[in-house]
Amino acid sequence: MTQAILLADLGFGDAGKGTITDFLARELGAHTIVRYNGGPQAAHNVVTSSGMQHTFAQFGSAMLLPLTKTLLSRFMLISPLNMFKEERHLSTLGITNAWQRTFIDRRALVITPFQRALNRLREIARAGQRHGSCGEGVGECMADFLHYGNALLLAGDLENRATILKKLHFLRDLKRQELDELRPHLPGTGQVKQECSLFTDPAILADCADVYHYFAGCVTLVDEAQISALFAYPGPLIFEGAQGILLDENFGFTPYTTWSTTTFANAETLLHEHDYAGDVIKLGIVRSYATRHGAGPFPTEDKALTRSLPDQHNTWNNWQQAFRVGHFDLLTARYACEVAGKLDYLAITHLDRLASLPSQQIATAYRYGGAPAELATHFAHRGERITKIRANQSANLAYQEELTRKLFKCTPEYYELLPAAPGQSPRKNCATFLSLLEEQLGTPIAITSTGPTAADKQWHLPRHLLQPLSAKKLKVVSKPEMLTTLSRN
Repeated sequence: MTQAILLADLGFGDAGKGTITDFLARELGAHTIVRYNGGPQAAHNVVTSSGMQHTFAQFGSAMLLPLTKTLLSRFMLISPLNMFKEERHLSTLGITNAWQRTFIDRRALVITPFQRALNRLREIARAGQRHGSCGEGVGECMADFLHYGNALLLAGDLENRATILKKLHFLRDLKRQELDELRPHLPGTGQVKQECSLFTDPAILADCADVYHYFAGCVTLVDEAQISALFAYPGPLIFEGAQGILLDENFGFTPYTTWSTTTFANAETLLHEHDYAGDVIKLGIVRSYATRHGAGPFPTEDKALTRSLPDQHNTWNNWQQAFRVGHFDLLTARYACEVAGKLDYLAITHLDRLASLPSQQIATAYRYGGAPAELATHFAHRGERITKIRANQSANLAYQEELTRKLFKCTPEYYELLPAAPGQSPRKNCATFLSLLEEQLGTPIAITSTGPTAADKQWHLPRHLLQPLSAKKLKVVSKPEMLTTLSRN
């Protein structure tokens, strides 16, 4: 039996894609993890019951298991230099065969140091108007690909040192010209000087070519026929997404987005291209509270929650800067579900963190700080009270930019789950919350997580029922009457 499980984050990222990938691979015996979007900016944390921890950026998040393979698809952007660092850390954990289990589509784009440097310098030049870039060159590389196509460095090029040098020369000259245009907007800081120094380093082209050529011999570069054979192998495949649907390049809140399709679209394309005949299951992952790393609209952000719910794997950094925390937002969650298309199941993570809150608040509507006449295009509303974010039917960046401007003017209305009474188990509140999510998002919950390890995950429904809902419809359990009062428009 073959089965493809597609994972996507329904928030702004950091929902726990890595830990759910690891759990599913252990439980179901997945033979391959397919990375279907993103690049080296991912940070998917996996912790084992023995205390082993690794942050997966480019390898699939089940590589701590001895037999699981990684396929980096053509939609994945590769940074060989970063992958060497990641592999070294895996080696310190006793994972000494990660290279042998890694397959890369020859058509995958390779991010060069020149693209990463320009990415960082552009973000510095934005000063107080940063977009929240991770500073790894993903957006820069994608923008170059749209203009120059296969003139960019591809994974398949890395087998030929002369081709590597030719393309690196082209990209250095291209980025140096763009740097000259950017210089008037850059401060004279040490960080800026360090990034600019790459363009005058006489050894960098030869050094990069050596490292890239060596990298090509470490991994297995594959073509479409080899990928088809991998997909046809019996057993589960897990398609591990990166970032979150609210950051999607077409349907996120522009310009605070990623240069990547974070919906299931790329995964579905890969399955279609290779005539995949097995079951396909779509699983949306969401935290029990909202988070956002970096700039952009975040209606339910609460500075008190940011202080009380620190995240050891997400802290302030030079590029994304602040990690922000807020209350669960039903409007953005419903929006992500609509953009994603019909989900089969949900996975809810970080449920253990709710016990530290005096009460749990859930945003069920927004109040708008402008004229109600401005709302009809982007929202369902009654007067100034917003009950739904409308998803545009096709990619339209002007639509998304205007939606972003309006979201900055929104303040949430909350439904409050009262804390457990003295002597009452907090599990009752958790059960009520889960019931609310199933009803309001119209999707059954398959997995819950109360901690970082696979042992902290639980099947919320029997594992054998994990199949497409088109094959077996599961009835969402009826909910307490008080929950039905929440708006579903």
